Amino acid sequence: MKGGDEEVATPAGPPQPLDWKFSQVFGERIAGEEIQEVDIISAIEFDKTGDHLATGDRGGRVVLFERTDAKDHGLSRRDLERTDYPISRHPEFRYKTEFQSHEPEFDYLKSLEIEEKINKIRWCQTANSALFLLSTNDKTIKFWKVQEKKIKKISKIIADPSKAVGNGNVASSSNSNSPKPFPTNGVSPDRSCNHLGNDLSFPPGGLPSLCLPVVTSQETNLVARCRRVYGHAHDYHINSISNNSDGETFISADDLRINLWNLEISNQSFNIVDLKPANMEDLTEVITSAEFHPAHCNMLAYSSSKGSIRLIDLRQSALCDSHAKLFEESEAPGSRSFFTEIIASISDIKFAKDGRYILSRDYMTLKLWDINMDSGPVATFQVHEYLRPKLCDLYENDSIFDKFECCLSGDGLRVATGSYSNLFRVFGCAPGSTEATTLEATKNPMRRQVQTPSRPSRSLNSITRVVRQETLGVDANGNSLDFTTKLLHLAWHPTENLIACVAANSLYMYYA
Repeated sequence: MKGGDEEVATPAGPPQPLDWKFSQVFGERIAGEEIQEVDIISAIEFDKTGDHLATGDRGGRVVLFERTDAKDHGLSRRDLERTDYPISRHPEFRYKTEFQSHEPEFDYLKSLEIEEKINKIRWCQTANSALFLLSTNDKTIKFWKVQEKKIKKISKIIADPSKAVGNGNVASSSNSNSPKPFPTNGVSPDRSCNHLGNDLSFPPGGLPSLCLPVVTSQETNLVARCRRVYGHAHDYHINSISNNSDGETFISADDLRINLWNLEISNQSFNIVDLKPANMEDLTEVITSAEFHPAHCNMLAYSSSKGSIRLIDLRQSALCDSHAKLFEESEAPGSRSFFTEIIASISDIKFAKDGRYILSRDYMTLKLWDINMDSGPVATFQVHEYLRPKLCDLYENDSIFDKFECCLSGDGLRVATGSYSNLFRVFGCAPGSTEATTLEATKNPMRRQVQTPSRPSRSLNSITRVVRQETLGVDANGNSLDFTTKLLHLAWHPTENLIACVAANSLYMYYA
């Protein structure tokens, strides 16, 4: 107590590790079921509200899911006011719609096949209850609008002359007493009198066979329409697209260039980064990922195959070959090997929600960078350190070139990324946190959970670096690693502790 009536504020400790539970699965495989190549999911993304989730696959399809758990939990306002305890429900999703985004193409000038595989999906700002999103394959970006349309259903037209209505009058009995054959178009074969002429006159009693359709119901269907196609701007495969916070522009990045687009203009883009040397033999690094700052429309970051991240400011110059800041970790002396540059290549970067931190994933580690401190990462998390002795085998089977994605929680307290055997890791990055959880993309995510030994808490501030060591063994719990099953794509819900991850053609969701 302070002064007898005030409590001394004690610093809050790190948050407790989350208890992850299985939530949902879409496209679950039956044991022994053969996976079709076109069904393997290649991209995943939540929208900013977290009410919608989009996935793209190697077959060029985009599948949308929508959140179903109502915020009022199905109770009236009066019932909610009477409730004296909080109602907690984890987010649940259901299938919404799907559409074919890309088709396989052939570049005749380069004799090159362009596959339909979706590389990235990004949500755009909604308008008038319509959903907008960008999707890209290796060469072409498309801007899609998904909107509900009311489709009118027409009842069957009754061809019975006695029930037909013509010119507002029911067919008279005189016509019904002396029936004459009428073709379905309503024109009488007896055209000697009162037939429809140039004066649009109707015969007495109307046209017995003229039947008006009746609208019986109006169904609401979701219709996806491609609004714009942004093509012919990349010589190399597109690896990233990212929306700007201004809601008007976005960037697309390939191995050597980053282009800036306006959403409304599909036939023109501006090249803002160009790493292509005059002589390709002088090429030393390529662009691996690029993303706009979540709040500042003039700032973006891109990563390279050398393990560096460059922060650029569009206000400095039109061509941003010079960077505002460079983030890279100095190499430890004597640690260089044949695989050093390969495993240093960054496969994905993500900004934290507030834009203060950048999360990067290379082959072996996750690194958290403070954009105000370019001397090195503020935290490093070892994802699968036990694979280091096997790098030669991983090089032989090309697994060392796998591109794993990463994600941050909405509150910025945790990070996650995937590994082999359909495993993914969740780390706590709050000051003093020792959280390091391993989960498997199955209905029992904790099946391979291994207890890590207790470790002393370390403070994480702007000048302290933390290295989180991986304690899993290759044969932990008697399980061997399977390099053919890899969890490359995952996304964290923007406001809830919910992770959606991809295992081949299956989409799993876990909540805490």
